[in-house]
Amino acid sequence: MTKFVKPTDKSIGDYPDFAKIAAHRALRDAGIKYDEVQHAFIGYVYGDSTAGQRALYEVGMTGIPITNVNNNCSTGSTALYNCALMIKSGLYDCTMALGFEKMATGSLTLAFPDRVSPLANFMMKNDELRKDSGKPFAPQLFGNAGLEHMEKYGTTEEHFAKVAYKNHLHSVNNPYSQFRTEYTLEQIKQSPVIQAPLTKLQCCPTSNGAACAILCSEDFMKSHGLEDQAVELLSIAMATDTKTTFESNSNMKLVGQDLTKSAAKQVFTETGLTPDDCQVCELHDCFSANELITYEGLGLCPEGEAGKYIDNNAFTYGGKIVVNPSGGLISKGHPLGATGLAQCSELCWQLRGMADKRQVKEAKIALQHNLGLGGACIVALYKKYNSNSGKVREDQTACPDKLEEIEAQEARPRFTAKL
Repeated sequence: MTKFVKPTDKSIGDYPDFAKIAAHRALRDAGIKYDEVQHAFIGYVYGDSTAGQRALYEVGMTGIPITNVNNNCSTGSTALYNCALMIKSGLYDCTMALGFEKMATGSLTLAFPDRVSPLANFMMKNDELRKDSGKPFAPQLFGNAGLEHMEKYGTTEEHFAKVAYKNHLHSVNNPYSQFRTEYTLEQIKQSPVIQAPLTKLQCCPTSNGAACAILCSEDFMKSHGLEDQAVELLSIAMATDTKTTFESNSNMKLVGQDLTKSAAKQVFTETGLTPDDCQVCELHDCFSANELITYEGLGLCPEGEAGKYIDNNAFTYGGKIVVNPSGGLISKGHPLGATGLAQCSELCWQLRGMADKRQVKEAKIALQHNLGLGGACIVALYKKYNSNSGKVREDQTACPDKLEEIEAQEARPRFTAKL
């Protein structure tokens, strides 16, 4: 993946530039060439049709099928999900999931205001339950979900602030993160209110960036001698809305609580694992309120008890499970098409022991959660293929500064002496 940066930061170029960087890094990490990739799924939200081809043609033009996907904030993991289906079906042995986004500054807005919004029914239900506050749609929806949790379970504004405090603290050790500032709990609580109970430092920023993953069959992995570095995707599931989203009169269900529960149930049932088997998790903290209700949706704590677990530091280093060691969306950034694949990258590094200062000790099973309003939720479970080996190739690194040095060296022209 690339570093995530502010939309005004031009250091990583335009979307074909940073998509190319992410794709090359994934190929280099896998030790394969682009012409071995048989199908690519490319995710982005804010872009014209076939922007995926425009981006990937910078890497190569081999004539492979390229499918563009858009599933709101779960777009990157939707590309991952489709790659996994292709491998599982036996149609392909090697696929690429690439996600990127070039965003505008400020809150999310509609790209096509001249037609019915895909979120129109969500906002109508939100207005029925809480009334329109006049604030941007995303903080309204998730802030109101937080209010419902407070009313139902006695959660406090400080609990939401503690979630953001944790993620900002984690991001200090992530060189890919858009923001790497450590804040006090008081600073987070006193930052400007965006939509009660959410303050500015509890909301994710808009971002530019890209991330990429290579998915292959077990036979392909073995034929390329990748057993010691491979991470196995144990299970991946997607869930979309059911009637309960609108009929339950719940702000929490309106933002995907039931989707999370459904997708999580699928992956834990398929693998026979439980949330207690997981040591590290990257989940969709677009707002601190969503991280808190997702703890319960994923089964990381009993329903209604997230506040108690937060007070006991259950979701950071030394606790029950480390959630968002990357800093999460709140601090790492949220380029919509790349987010799900950035989560995948972080969890692969954690399972390989490559996460440097943010490394989770004894990370064996990793859990991913990526949510898009409108809606779609993807949950996945990972483990290292060869759990008895910590071996990673000597030329591999997860440090972006080192990767940039390597890329600069490879880009230098080579001269040969002539007699």
